[in-house]
Amino acid sequence: MALRGVRVVELAGLAPAPLCGQVLADFGAQVVRVERPGRAALAAGAQGRGKRSLALDLKRPRGAQALARLCSRADVLLEPFRPGVMENLNLGPDILLKDNPKLIYARLTGFGSSGAYSKMAGHDINYLAVSGVLSRLGRKDENPYAPVNLLADFAGGGVMCALGIIIALYERTKSGKGQVIDASMVEGVAYLSSFLWKSQNLGLWNRPRGENLLDSGAHFYETYKTSDGKFMAVGALEPQFYEQLLSGLRLDSHKLPDQYDFSGWPEMKKRFADLFSKKTQAEWCEIFDNTDACVTPVLSFDDVALHPHNKERGTFLKNDQEEISPRPSPFLSRTPATPSSKRDPFIGEHSEEILLEYGFSKEEITQLKSLKVIESNKPKSNL
Repeated sequence: MALRGVRVVELAGLAPAPLCGQVLADFGAQVVRVERPGRAALAAGAQGRGKRSLALDLKRPRGAQALARLCSRADVLLEPFRPGVMENLNLGPDILLKDNPKLIYARLTGFGSSGAYSKMAGHDINYLAVSGVLSRLGRKDENPYAPVNLLADFAGGGVMCALGIIIALYERTKSGKGQVIDASMVEGVAYLSSFLWKSQNLGLWNRPRGENLLDSGAHFYETYKTSDGKFMAVGALEPQFYEQLLSGLRLDSHKLPDQYDFSGWPEMKKRFADLFSKKTQAEWCEIFDNTDACVTPVLSFDDVALHPHNKERGTFLKNDQEEISPRPSPFLSRTPATPSSKRDPFIGEHSEEILLEYGFSKEEITQLKSLKVIESNKPKSNL
């Protein structure tokens, strides 16, 4: 796999950092997830696929020293804490990069490592708000609406941080030097939304929220409920696709307002809603599948892995616990990701083997266990 041999130390955190680590693990990196001891019965957080778990108490000097030793042999440190936390543990980039000049020190935070909000708590909705993007999301005459925590947490945070790590690893092949990555979810989601800024400047996104082309204003870029309580997604933006949409709906374009006549959108939306409500989702699929009308079913989590397109592509996988999850993306022709099919690790499941691998002696590991700096929690056999 593409990242085989890359050693990553991921400090346990919420949502974005685990996704970043999972992306690296799926493409071959050896990811060690460092967890707090004391939660032995739990799996090692979300997005633990392909990772190993080390239970290590960083608040104790011996625990912080142990992490520093891990980082001396690692390629990447993924750190999700508020600014100042790692410095207070004597684990800041100035110290760790001095010991390992090739280390990529990735700091993934909500507001960034500096700035007026940098030490404030926050979540996806707050980062989305400060980025300016939230002001653009929502339907007409409604409050701005955050689409779960996908945009700032996962896209602007986890994915952008993974991109930064890959860029830094590539640059290191030329310079031989590591560096610090300051991955801010505010800035990540703002950058992700560059199209919105450009569209506004071009006059394509200058109407009030919920009245624009892609924010539920247009009748030809919307979801519609079917007679069986399911939904169809319509995205017929271009005129040639819109014509095929109208054909499938048995409407004559010559008797309708122009596609881009804003004044006609509200009435056309009502008309579309009425038409879609008269057939089931399956019936609409029979009409629109294999056409360029840009009409597709809104698939539920229960149905998505069984859809013919997704089955043919192998878009979803099952692990050894029969849990379904998406296949890593993008697909690489020569060095594709080969995600682990094993269950996520339990906290501390691999503590001893990881420390041995990173140069600790058996005597040192025994001492760290006796001092409760680390925990080792091997799962018991069901036999």
